[in-house]
Amino acid sequence: MTLLADVLSTVFERRYRAFGLKDPDNRPLQDMATDLVGSSGETSGLALAERILSGFETLSDEQKLDFFHHIATDMNIDAEAVRTALDRYETDPSKASYRAFMAASEPQRQELIRRLNGLPGATGALVRMRADLLRLGRGAPELEALDLDFRHLFASWFNRGFLVLRPISWESPAHILEKIIVYEAVHAIDSWSDLQRRLQPLDRRCFAFFHPAMPDEPLIFVEVALTKGIPGSIQTLLAENRESVLPEDTDTAVFYSISNCQAGLASISFGNFLIKQVASDLAAEMSNLKTFVTLSPIPGLASWAEQESIEMPGDDPKQMRALAAHYLLDTKRYDGLPVDPVARFHLGNGATVHAVHADADTSDKGRAQSGGAMVNYLYDLGKVAQNHEAFVTTQKVVASSDVRSAANAARTKEG
Repeated sequence: MTLLADVLSTVFERRYRAFGLKDPDNRPLQDMATDLVGSSGETSGLALAERILSGFETLSDEQKLDFFHHIATDMNIDAEAVRTALDRYETDPSKASYRAFMAASEPQRQELIRRLNGLPGATGALVRMRADLLRLGRGAPELEALDLDFRHLFASWFNRGFLVLRPISWESPAHILEKIIVYEAVHAIDSWSDLQRRLQPLDRRCFAFFHPAMPDEPLIFVEVALTKGIPGSIQTLLAENRESVLPEDTDTAVFYSISNCQAGLASISFGNFLIKQVASDLAAEMSNLKTFVTLSPIPGLASWAEQESIEMPGDDPKQMRALAAHYLLDTKRYDGLPVDPVARFHLGNGATVHAVHADADTSDKGRAQSGGAMVNYLYDLGKVAQNHEAFVTTQKVVASSDVRSAANAARTKEG
């Protein structure tokens, strides 16, 4: 796929260079963006797209903001034209009036993004462009509206049908392994030896989603440990001197780290597909695997306790489990969903809050974010669809009886 993309890019690059399409006046990118939307020539359009994308990456933050403001305002919808087209469609619904309404209601900036993406290799550049937009445009209403256009297009371009699931192993290309080290967001990979311990043993697996337009860039990846029983400590799971287990002697697949790799794809969800796809594939490959769980952090526990003036239990494992269970089951946002982002993710996937563990992450990060507590979310493949529906329709949090008992103990103490 990489070779094909390179060949196509070279062909197109030579094609428009052969026509001598240069920009001798060094015009602003804003002007070139306007020209690109109005362009009807394929070769000239590719040349403009290349100059815009390559030029954008050389801009300062201030210049990038100017560019974003230009396309957010000058390429916005014409509200009056939208109202007129809608009135016309409402009065006389037809193919022609609906087409006119669609044309009026779609801002030119969406067409700009599509035309930029017509250049081979442009998808990754547009993902980086959106990362800049998210970083620089927070709090600016017109730029947040522009981001909705990026999200709308990315949701189609990166939908599950286009994603490719690949295993990552110690034999994978070095440039992919380097990115796994860089992108790991849950439990830092400290060295190549640390990475080797996570990928090479037979009881360790890693899987990533890729997109054909970005074949050398993982979008999201999950690390998996095959174990006998459900673990309650990340340090034990990742211990340097641990003894590996033969895959056929295991009964549990543990998803202990899932990392999004592209800042420019924030809010474009892949993780729900990834975990369920990997669980299904592993279940088909290994009939001895009966249990699929996570060993997940509880990143908001300590900050929530501080806000509520609740003292963290410290060295009392029972109280720590009770407090963590209460936090996961009972604390809600304005919309009725759990406060904890990891809980929202896994419960939204249809998982169950299965078990809570004290002293499960004794690293500095683990202590700081949750007092060392971690949680197992259980993926029962026969119930995830039912659990998902209950969660998204009624915000029901499905949990084991042990976790519910622990939460009740915390509520009793609070009362």
